[in-house]
Amino acid sequence: MEDIKGMYKKIVKDNFPDTIRIDLGGQVLVYRKKVWNIFDADEKCDVERGLRYGENPDQPSAMYELINGNITLGDARFFDIETGLVSKVSEKDMLQVGKHPGKINLTDVDNALNILRFLDQKPACAIMKHNNPSGAAYGSTTAEAFEKAFWCDRIAAFGGAVVFTKTLDVETAKAMVPYYFEVVCAPDFDGGAIDVLKKWKNLRLMQIREIERLSAFKTRRTIDFKSLMDGGLIIQESQPFRIRGKDDLKPAEALYKGETYRIKRMPTDDEYRDMLFGWYVESGVSSNSALFVKDEATVAIGTGEQDRVGVVEIAVFKAYKKFADTEVFRKFGVPYAVFKLEAERGQRDMKDLDAIEDYTREMNAGLQGSVIVSDGFFPFRDGVDAAINEGARGVIQPGGSERDYEVIEACNERGVTMVFAGQRLFKH
Repeated sequence: MEDIKGMYKKIVKDNFPDTIRIDLGGQVLVYRKKVWNIFDADEKCDVERGLRYGENPDQPSAMYELINGNITLGDARFFDIETGLVSKVSEKDMLQVGKHPGKINLTDVDNALNILRFLDQKPACAIMKHNNPSGAAYGSTTAEAFEKAFWCDRIAAFGGAVVFTKTLDVETAKAMVPYYFEVVCAPDFDGGAIDVLKKWKNLRLMQIREIERLSAFKTRRTIDFKSLMDGGLIIQESQPFRIRGKDDLKPAEALYKGETYRIKRMPTDDEYRDMLFGWYVESGVSSNSALFVKDEATVAIGTGEQDRVGVVEIAVFKAYKKFADTEVFRKFGVPYAVFKLEAERGQRDMKDLDAIEDYTREMNAGLQGSVIVSDGFFPFRDGVDAAINEGARGVIQPGGSERDYEVIEACNERGVTMVFAGQRLFKH
């Protein structure tokens, strides 16, 4: 059998063409396969290569950049060839190559930017794992944004891609260096920060200066291509940027059997702030999803579940697991699972773990006072009830269910506020 560890070190040769042309009714796009001249430690020279491999080490893959043409369909168009983000990364942008970049590294950065383009009010950070955020946050500084995003889910952040909207400084680098990541990306790096992060020789340090103008991508409509198993394609326009501020959010209201049901309590300014932040993060989360937000940071993220109440329950479960892990790690310097195993062996005091479990329940795993964000409407009140039972004080969702009135009643019974976005955010 082939060496299992060795397969992750190999660079898989692809047979894709150097260029691709797509003709949509006479509008032509021309793409060029992306390759980089990168120093290879084994061969001790620069080697021209494309992507390391695809989603798995036995899948050849290639990335292409648009070099000519544009397509316009209604309000949607491809970006001009002069602008670009991930597909325009060159050798000089790779401040440290680390391991050769693969498909997942670059698509994680791309989806982080998909989220961060909406977060331009303060320094922001998104940590991605398997094309979903493990945490995202605003901060008064880049370091604070990282800390808030990281502690949302320290466990999932391991080996993730960390992307910033502002220059990565030494303070932030020092906060990051105790932990292992695969990719760190920012519009710029302080020289001292690079020196700190180079402790990890396989870490990929990537600079994308266009992030400084990322907010310009908010309103740009694009065209998405999905390749099907039989070779077919599904093409769709990207969603319009409709939720620009709190005035675009409507207090929940529904008509049922001739009676109008309205939410009784309007959101506070802080709740509106968290609703908007959460809605923008939700745009980059795989559906069916729900997430909890507090103080402009994710508290727990549930992704990819088939039923609405199920994904809320998963987010709650994760919140409790991650909150307890954070408390153990901060107090004792080891993960929850390690502490528990050592306590069972008599190497640590189980009473310390019991105290943390009690504190986690007392604090509802940090969910008290949070806002829950749902990418689709709640078909029944059970999903909202599950969130309110953990201390959620606000809800933002698309609205449009036959039972919206039930969900409004569930909120009114507990003094919880809710707004409708009037837009669904499914992402497959």
